[in-house]
Amino acid sequence: MTDSSISAAMRAAVGVELARQVSHPVSASDIRRWALAVYWPEPAPQLFLSEEYARRTVHRGVVAPEEFNPFAWSCAETWARNPEAVSDPNDPDNTEIQAGVPGPGLTFQLNGGMSAEYGDRMRPGDVITGSRCLGPYTEREGRLGLMLFSTAAETWTNQSGRLVKRTVSTLIRY
Repeated sequence: MTDSSISAAMRAAVGVELARQVSHPVSASDIRRWALAVYWPEPAPQLFLSEEYARRTVHRGVVAPEEFNPFAWSCAETWARNPEAVSDPNDPDNTEIQAGVPGPGLTFQLNGGMSAEYGDRMRPGDVITGSRCLGPYTEREGRLGLMLFSTAAETWTNQSGRLVKRTVSTLIRY
């Protein structure tokens, strides 16, 4: 295996928060509009549209579809460790720039996939906080040479601190 692309500064940055956002309170109208758009041209399930129907389900009220994004239109609050970094997401070193450390200087990048875990369903009145943190680095040899794998985990919690959603994205660079 050739020399590592992972510097001591990159290893030390693992776990740092890269960005945070807080939603406006989720409204029943937000949920209805999202469900209508997502299920179009089919009718949206009544669970997302009718309080009367939803009260009779295990959810005991209207809930948002799991893929609902409370940050889609605007945020009540946003914070980024390095706001300039988000201006060029195509820069292969953007993750490290966000973390405030020098990147490995690799040329190519591609999406390595994403996994999602769901917790509590979002409901009208919920305020969601999303926090994106840098995950661990790994490397392995590929046909084109040494490949660098990095992850970022975004965790959404509600106003009670309960998990709503966690996604882990993998970036492959070489």
